[in-house]
Amino acid sequence: MVITTITVLSSYLTNAQQYFNVLTYGAKNDSSKIATKAIAAAIAAASKKGGGTIYFPAGKYLTGPIHLKSNITILIDAGAELHFSDNFDDYLPMVESRYEGVDVKSFSPLFYAYKATNISIIGRGLINGHGKKWWDFVEGYKKEQPRSKWQYIFDTLNKNIILPDDPAQMKRGFLRPPFIQPMYCKNVLIQGITIINSPFWTVNPEFCENVTVTGVTINNPHSPNTDGINPESCKYVHISNCHISVGDDCITIKSGKDVPGRTKAAPAENYTITNCTMLSGHGGVVIGSEMSGGVKKITISNCVFDGTDRGIRIKTARGRGGVVEEIRVDNIIMKNIKEQAIVLDMQYARTQPEPVSERTPQFKNIHFSNITAQTNQAIFINGLAEMSVEDITFNDIQFDAESGATIKEARNIEFHNVRITTKKGSSIVAENVKQLEIDGVKTLRPFAGTPVISLNNTQDVFVHDCSPVSGTDVFVELKGKDTKDVTIKGNNFKYVKSAMTKEDAVKENVVVD
Repeated sequence: MVITTITVLSSYLTNAQQYFNVLTYGAKNDSSKIATKAIAAAIAAASKKGGGTIYFPAGKYLTGPIHLKSNITILIDAGAELHFSDNFDDYLPMVESRYEGVDVKSFSPLFYAYKATNISIIGRGLINGHGKKWWDFVEGYKKEQPRSKWQYIFDTLNKNIILPDDPAQMKRGFLRPPFIQPMYCKNVLIQGITIINSPFWTVNPEFCENVTVTGVTINNPHSPNTDGINPESCKYVHISNCHISVGDDCITIKSGKDVPGRTKAAPAENYTITNCTMLSGHGGVVIGSEMSGGVKKITISNCVFDGTDRGIRIKTARGRGGVVEEIRVDNIIMKNIKEQAIVLDMQYARTQPEPVSERTPQFKNIHFSNITAQTNQAIFINGLAEMSVEDITFNDIQFDAESGATIKEARNIEFHNVRITTKKGSSIVAENVKQLEIDGVKTLRPFAGTPVISLNNTQDVFVHDCSPVSGTDVFVELKGKDTKDVTIKGNNFKYVKSAMTKEDAVKENVVVD
């Protein structure tokens, strides 16, 4: 008698102690019966033996939430599909969660773990969140959806939570659960699976340590707030080889919002993001705006963004507090970017200046290199009057853009070997900037009467080693009574009509050589 390899493998997976086939525990792979209890029984049996692999052979399964325990691997084999119920009652009782940076008790995430160690969701199968009914709860969609029963449960459980500065913001997308949310877990692996139709944020580890997300495909197009991968307040996160197309940001790094985030004081730190492709989404990789616990030591490399609204976006607002620092972005290709390729915006919400305090956010020590982009606007940097964006560098970058770089309220900004070719306006516009170095900057398309570089109320400027192309009318324009200490030296102005022009208001310390 000949026993095939497939038969042996099937027998092994069914009978070996470390594998727990959900069919053995009563699940149906024809979606004829909801499998929530059967899956929970398989997990309980594995946990009783110290851990194991919960195996889903090919077929379609209907289930409610799946709660992992320590030393549990969920293996969704090729051909297996997990379809999650869209009956909201299946996600009760509510559990400890985090909603847009605020600690709450809410509907159970579809995959959930709490203070577990060594957990995995792996395989070549598919998980489908059937999010449309949840999406319709978003304000501006089907407002006639009944809400009162779940609202009452939520309000009862969350009477004493710490709210953000603007509690009304929590009503946006209210109560929708993330798809995958481990809380306070260690050694988390998500690998190989395809995820579609998440109700809310898709892969959302919270307060976890040593998280790896690799080879995952996420597809949630045309849907509200369905961010792809959102590791929040985690340590040692590795994201690689993923393909993401979603209704919000593709990858987002967060650490809590306003007072709740500052109270927990749990930063997002030591993240690596590499070898990913990102299509539909508001941003390719985004930091914030919920970054009140701080974000630091992040590297982003070897990625392609094609069709996102923005490429790299770092955003915050007064009231957040927290520091974003030690960020490096390298070897990125951006194509068809609808708004900005690079954004550092500290005025994500429009507010009035206020004294520096714990409510004041900071951006500093952020570096970009080896980037090419085809975009609407090249760069947008926007600090606060009371807190400049600080220590930002751009090296070996080429942008083909409708408009160039705008820098406001910033300090210690450097451009080295940067080419920004626009269809209108200057390549670089700086306003209220201190300590600006421009080295080897050019455009391939100068415009008559339009300076390549426009400086307004900008101080301590050094422009050097630039070689403008033929047809350049004005290279540097100086404006504003506070513009001073400008040195333009060591450039090749062979093809430039005017190296520098200035308003009469500019009086002090301008050197052109």
